[in-house]
Amino acid sequence: MSWLVLLSTGIVMLFALLLAGVPIFVSFLVLNVVGIFYLLGSAGFGMFANSIFTTGTLNALAAVPLFILMGDILFRSGAIEVLLDSMDRLIGRIRGRQYVLCILLSAVLGALSGAAMAVAGLLGRSLFPSMLKRGYDKHLSAGAILAGASLDPIIPPSVLAVLIATIAQISTGKLLLAGIVPGVLLTLLFLAYVFIRLRINPSLAPPLDLDEQARSGASIPLALLRMLPSLFIFFLVMGLVVLGVATPTEAAATGVIGSVMLAIGYRKFSLAMMRESLASSVSVTSLLLLVMCCAVIFSQLLALTGAASRLAEIVVAMQLSPTVMLAALLALPFLLELLCLESTALMFILIPVYQPLLKVYGFDEIWFYTLFLVVITVGGITPPFGYTLFALKAAAPQVPMNDLFKASWPFTWIILGGLVLMVIFPSIVTFVPELMSQGR
Repeated sequence: MSWLVLLSTGIVMLFALLLAGVPIFVSFLVLNVVGIFYLLGSAGFGMFANSIFTTGTLNALAAVPLFILMGDILFRSGAIEVLLDSMDRLIGRIRGRQYVLCILLSAVLGALSGAAMAVAGLLGRSLFPSMLKRGYDKHLSAGAILAGASLDPIIPPSVLAVLIATIAQISTGKLLLAGIVPGVLLTLLFLAYVFIRLRINPSLAPPLDLDEQARSGASIPLALLRMLPSLFIFFLVMGLVVLGVATPTEAAATGVIGSVMLAIGYRKFSLAMMRESLASSVSVTSLLLLVMCCAVIFSQLLALTGAASRLAEIVVAMQLSPTVMLAALLALPFLLELLCLESTALMFILIPVYQPLLKVYGFDEIWFYTLFLVVITVGGITPPFGYTLFALKAAAPQVPMNDLFKASWPFTWIILGGLVLMVIFPSIVTFVPELMSQGR
């Protein structure tokens, strides 16, 4: 059977299993077992076991459970409530302040957890009801929450970035740092959009005298002081990586220690809290590692059939321009997410296929995979199957799904516009990683 038939059969089987609701790791596992048995027979299962062991013991993957644990402890420690109140005071008396608070708080939360669904759920339960009660526009409020949550997988530390770097075998530290400037850029674009909308239609936000929790600037020094512990956690995680003092895994471990100390300082630390955080982190990490192991075997099967190299040869023969190829490589994951394929599955399917193509066209891998991360992130807020949309819906069940769809589209286009800027000006992505390289 030719490589093309094998590849087509495997992908169709995988998509069928995923669309049928079979868990991601089970789908990959079934495909891998069938593929190994067909290509190598029973002798191939030694490779299967060895591949799982090798993948599961990769040093780079140790950062994943640590980042997840750090974020979980921070959520349970009360640090988020302190950040919310402190940023509320810093913003002061401006019209539409809750929109600004939502977006900026999401950006900070992205620097502390990197979990879009968790942030959408948190803000959907806490900030969204109060915004509606004060007279903020329902669509713009929901859109601001979705937009802010979409920043979290981009701004480091990002679990998705660690997984992408591991699969693609590129520098985890550089890929994490590459998300800093794009995250700031998108934050500024979101804020600009909100202010323009308010300028055109002031009724989207209540007058200042009706926004009953608007704070004066008198407590700004206190607000800054209260934010310092959480910002110090961010320094522990990313500052040490930028300075070259620690690897991402070591920095993540330091961040866990810092988050525990913060919980103690806020008097929220207890053995019960730690047990809950550890149990939650182990559950999420186990699932990710299972998917990771199965996905690596899938990429090895692709190499074994020769499909990856043959695809690269076909693309070279087509003589597509780099611009057209880049557009195709970025459009594919976006379109697949619209068809309800989950972002983690997309990474594991596409990255092994993309690797030889990136080498053929000479695309900078850090730059390209940051763009790739932005694409799969925007898929999370894009109707009809965006996973972040469903997280917000679960947190705010009173809001019809059609309203969430309507709220998400403007910010989807803003993110895609930001992506175009990153393509035109690659230094937006590469500046910080190159700075890191020069510093070593």
